[in-house]
Amino acid sequence: MKQFFMEMAERAIKTSAQSAIAIISTAHFISDIDWVHCLSAISLATLLSILMSFSSFNFGDKGTASIIKIKKTTKDNE
Repeated sequence: MKQFFMEMAERAIKTSAQSAIAIISTAHFISDIDWVHCLSAISLATLLSILMSFSSFNFGDKGTASIIKIKKTTKDNE
């Protein structure tokens, strides 16, 4: 469970950073940025990331935020 929340937090932070960079980079000057709309879009993207992590809780490997099951091979154990 701890791993799930750590992975979820990591994804949410990455998503918010990517959203901020994308929105801020569209302005010609820093003063052109509408910060209320910028923070609103970042918050929405972060919330969607968190919801997507919760929606994939029991689909992938147990206790992770991933929807993909990763089968370990003998090479992974070496």
